[in-house]
Amino acid sequence: MEQERKFKFSDIGKLLKNSVKAIFEGEFLLRLKIGRYFINIVYVFAVITLTIWISLLIDNTLTKVERGRSVIAEQEAVIARRSYELSSLTRRSGAEKHLEELGSNLKEAEKPPIVLK
Repeated sequence: MEQERKFKFSDIGKLLKNSVKAIFEGEFLLRLKIGRYFINIVYVFAVITLTIWISLLIDNTLTKVERGRSVIAEQEAVIARRSYELSSLTRRSGAEKHLEELGSNLKEAEKPPIVLK
């Protein structure tokens, strides 16, 4: 009867050494007897590579979109402040005169409106 060989931790070093040697010699797939699946392995590798590449492109696009949104929000605040200044310049003198005639204590706003985020 054949004696069964038991796995030992000392075999790990030999196994790694033989595997690395087989990889460099190009025999790794042949030793594992999966050479006939080489095309499938290459296909899976290509699909995984494309998936990673596309996810990186999507991530870059989303980063650009977020930067664009922050720039748009800043520009909207500037536009709101400028439109306030412009509208107050056209009506300021007329409104102040009208309020003085009515005897009101209301005065022109000293600060532009606060933009809430």
